[in-house]
Amino acid sequence: MKTVFERPHALSDVPLHYCPGCTHGIVHRLVAEVIDELGIEGNTVGIAPVGCSVFAYNYFECDMIEAAHGRAPAVATGVKRTHPETVVFTYQGDGDLAAIGTAETVHSATRGENITVIFINNCIYGMTGGQMAPTTLPGQVTTTSPYGRKRSIQGNPIRVCEMLSTLDGVALAQRVSVDSPKNIIAAKKAIKKAFQNQIDGKGFSIVEVLSTCPTNWGMTPTDALQWLRDNMMPYYPLGVYKDAEALKDGE
Repeated sequence: MKTVFERPHALSDVPLHYCPGCTHGIVHRLVAEVIDELGIEGNTVGIAPVGCSVFAYNYFECDMIEAAHGRAPAVATGVKRTHPETVVFTYQGDGDLAAIGTAETVHSATRGENITVIFINNCIYGMTGGQMAPTTLPGQVTTTSPYGRKRSIQGNPIRVCEMLSTLDGVALAQRVSVDSPKNIIAAKKAIKKAFQNQIDGKGFSIVEVLSTCPTNWGMTPTDALQWLRDNMMPYYPLGVYKDAEALKDGE
C-alpha cells in the first residue's frame, strides 16, 4: 500500500504535552516538514524558549538548545556566528519574544543575523496561567486584565511584524495563521521561505503565526479558532510585511 501521509522524520514520535485544541502541534509539524523537505535535519539547531513550547527540544529530531526566557535570538546568534554553515531557528511565544525578549529580537533583527524565527502569537501568556501579554488585544480579558485590556492603562498591543519590517537587517517579516487548511498551506510556504532565506544567506527572517489558546481563553477549540478569525485577524492582518528579495526585484 502506498503511503500518502506520515509523521515527518524531523518530528519526534512522542506525545505532545499541549492542551487539546492548541495549535502549537500544527506549527511543529510544519517546521518538521520543511526541515525534511530541505534535507537539513542533520545540520539544523533549534532554540527552545521558555513558555508553552519549553519542551520543544523533545519534539524535534534535530539538535536543540534550551535558552533562558527571551534570550533565544541571542543564543541563535552565538550558534550561527560560531557555526555559520548550520541552519539555526528559534521557536518562541509572544511573551518570550515580545516581552522579556524584545531587545534580543529587535537587535538581532536590525543586525541582520542570518537566522530564522518562528513566532507564535496567541495574545496571552499560556504556560504561566493566562496573564496579559504584549500582544493581548484591547478589551481582551486575562487573569491580569480581568476587566479587559485598556489602552489608557496597559497601553497598546505590539504588532511585531510591522515593527520589525522597518529594520534594514530583516529579509522577511510575514504573518500567517493555522486556523484553516488554506492558511496552514500558506503558513508552511512562509516557513519554508524563511528557512531558505537563511540557507541563501539573506539575513533575519521571522514568521509570525496567529495561534489559539483555548484553555486560557476559556473556549472550546472550535470557538477559539473562530475567535481568532473574528478578533485577532482584524488587528493582526495576515500578509508579507517585508520581503527584501521582492523589494530588490522592484516588486
